[in-house]
Amino acid sequence: MKIAKIIALMGVVSMAAVLAYGFTTGDFEVDGGEILRNPWGIVSLVDLYTGFTLFSAWIIYRERSFPLALTWTLLIMVTGFFAASLYTLIALVKSNGDWQQFWMGKHTRG
Repeated sequence: MKIAKIIALMGVVSMAAVLAYGFTTGDFEVDGGEILRNPWGIVSLVDLYTGFTLFSAWIIYRERSFPLALTWTLLIMVTGFFAASLYTLIALVKSNGDWQQFWMGKHTRG
């Protein structure tokens, strides 16, 4: 579980850095337009949001609170795998080394 925590933390840090870079040096309207004009840009966005949706479904499944799960889902749709990495790190810490608790959340037996 220690390795998973390290990977999740690396995701949080790297995503925070690239988000800061993108917001400070990029122009979302111009750059977003370029992505949407490129067929592979569209493919990449569909691929990305399919992953966001699947990850969010796992969060909704495992969380006790639907409003909290919805909040995490919205954060993922806006900040991407920054929020997903942060959620993963928090879930790993809260699970106290129990992989079943990590994966299943409220559905954990015992």
